[in-house]
Parts: sequence; structure tokens; C-alpha cells
Amino acid sequence: MNTQQIIKWLKEQDSHKLDQLWQQADRSRYEHVGNQVHLRGLIEISNHCSRQCQYCGIQAGNRSLQRYRMTMDEILTCALQAQELGYGTVVLQAGEDFGLTTEWITKLIYKIKTKTALAITLSLGERNDSELRKWQQAGADRYLLRFETSDSELFHRIHPGHANKISDRFAILETLNQLGYETGSGVMIGIPGQTYDSLANDLLQFQKINLDMIGVGPFIPHPASPLGKQHANLNEKNNPDPNQVPNTELMTYKVVALTRLLCPQTNIPSTTALASLNQNNGRELGLQRGANVVMPNLTPLQYRKLYEIYPAKACLQEKPDDFHKHLINRITELGRTIGLGRGDSPHFKAKKKDNVTRFTLRRKTPTPKIMQRQVRRD
Repeated sequence: MNTQQIIKWLKEQDSHKLDQLWQQADRSRYEHVGNQVHLRGLIEISNHCSRQCQYCGIQAGNRSLQRYRMTMDEILTCALQAQELGYGTVVLQAGEDFGLTTEWITKLIYKIKTKTALAITLSLGERNDSELRKWQQAGADRYLLRFETSDSELFHRIHPGHANKISDRFAILETLNQLGYETGSGVMIGIPGQTYDSLANDLLQFQKINLDMIGVGPFIPHPASPLGKQHANLNEKNNPDPNQVPNTELMTYKVVALTRLLCPQTNIPSTTALASLNQNNGRELGLQRGANVVMPNLTPLQYRKLYEIYPAKACLQEKPDDFHKHLINRITELGRTIGLGRGDSPHFKAKKKDNVTRFTLRRKTPTPKIMQRQVRRD
């Protein structure tokens, strides 16, 4: 699929044609990752953040927000709950909080691995190679880092203070691949200034950077953020730019479906942001249009409401046990089954197998000097 074909689908409005896209994506999902829906227990361990991201409610500039960091024991309790509920993975997410030190996270990973059989996914923002290596050696399995947009100008606009750093996230993703993490990334849909060309390029980047997990979600600005205020002003003018990608539920489904077709063996979540746009069945429609992962929120309720990266997040008041029962019923009604175990993506398994094969071949291949001595003996 090339850029123009992607753009054509992104702009498509005919419901019958879109039904064909949903069916293609769902068929690809079934053929490449199966009928299971893998559940990842999300724990939002800190809402401290050193960044000034222009759309986010927990950005450093939000002085009205009550900040928190969960204790190690609180996080471990949530991880144990994830295991009791049958989840194969726990996701530790935070703002870019450097109060979560390398040593503290290392100890936390070790404790979770000692007490549970869970895979551990980290989503802690931009970290250096040394930290990522230590965490991987301690037992971390996966890392999520959205590049958000491949348009460098747009990236700088929403990340002031990140001048000339668009390549950093791609470099970090490459490091994660090299270290052996199951690597995840993704983008926001409908950022002010995002064009169809730009979003199409984002989708093609998913293939280029060899991702195992891809999360896409709508741009939902927090009203206290600079972009939230700008977005409200644009809506009041009611004069949409035809080149601007809308941050709608429909556009999000299109991107989920196209991502599945472009990267068929990856794990793709039906995100909380999508469920926030349509709390009745947004998550379910995402699962029917290419997604195969759901991330139930296990964050304690007293902290969950403080991790407000965007307003009106779904499931802010639902207890984990209650949400779990509801979720199982909804997934079963779709004719899907609950995934067992870690739920590594087929793409990651194939990549890992290929790396082992290459390593084995390198060990079996004689070095040039040995080959030269063999030639001389002959």
C-alpha cells in the first residue's frame, strides 16, 4: 500500500467501502494474530512529568494538578491483582518522571518478576541507553514509546524544548529493538496541523521501524493545555481546513484498520482514548476493525483520576474486578476468546527467531583467518 492509497482510505466517507476496509482488517487480524484478545493490566505509577507537551493534562506547566507517585508496595499489589485476574502482562506507565530513578525501577522490575509470572511493559518516556539496558537485564520485556508524528515541524510545535529531537525517539526505538525488547510505538490522530500526507507517512513509518506493538488514538486535548485552548478556538470558528486530519472516532478506526493491513503480525490495542470517544462500544468496534489487545486500568481509584492526560477518560470510577467481568462478557459476545499467557506478537516471535538463527549461523561460519589457513593447507 503506497501513500496515495492510504490517503484515499483516510478520506473515504462511503460507508459501504469502509465496511470492506473493516472486513479486510478483521480478516487480516484473524489470519495473523488469531482470535484471542490479550489483556494488559495498566498501572499509572506517577503523574509527575518534566515535559511541556502542549496537549497533555499532566505536563509540567499544569500547576493546579495534584501530583503523586505510587509506592513500590502499591504497584506490586496491582501487579498481583493482574495475575489473579488472569492477565499475562502488566504495563507500568508514567509521565517523564526522572524521580523514578534507574535503580528504583530496576528494583521494582525485579520484585514483580520474583512475585509473578507476568511480562512487564514499560512506558516511561525517553530514557537513555544505559537505563534501557539495565531494565531489560532486570527482566523488563517490552517498551512503549510513541513517536506521535513523523513530521518534525509538527513534533517541535507540540513539544517545545525538543528542538532537533524528532530523531531521538526513532533512535530510542532502534535501541529498544537492538536490546531485544518487544518494541511498541504509535501516533496521535488529528493533532492541529496534521495533514493527510503526514498521517500517511506515519503509517508507513510503522513498517520501516520494525515495530511489534502499535497503539494509535485520537488527539484529545486537555482543556488546561495550550493546544486544548487552541482547539476550542478552532471549533468556535467552524471553518475547518480541508487538509487537517480530524480527531474523530471514525478516523481512528480507519487508522487502526490500515495499521493492521500494513503491519499484520503486530499487537494493536483498542485504546482507552477510543473508548473515551464512544463509551458505549468504541473499544468493541476497535476490536472488530483490526485490534487484538485491551488494557484494563488497575491504577488505584484515588490516583486514577489524577492521571488526567486528557479529559473524560473512560473507566475512571470502575473497580478492576467489576470492569474485568464486564469486559470478559463484551469480548465473548464478539465471538472472541481471552488470550492466555504473555501474548507476545507474532512479529516479535519471528524477529526473535530470526535473530537466533543469524547468531547461530555466525557462530558456525569460519572466520576469515581460519578460512585462509584452510586454503593454505589445501
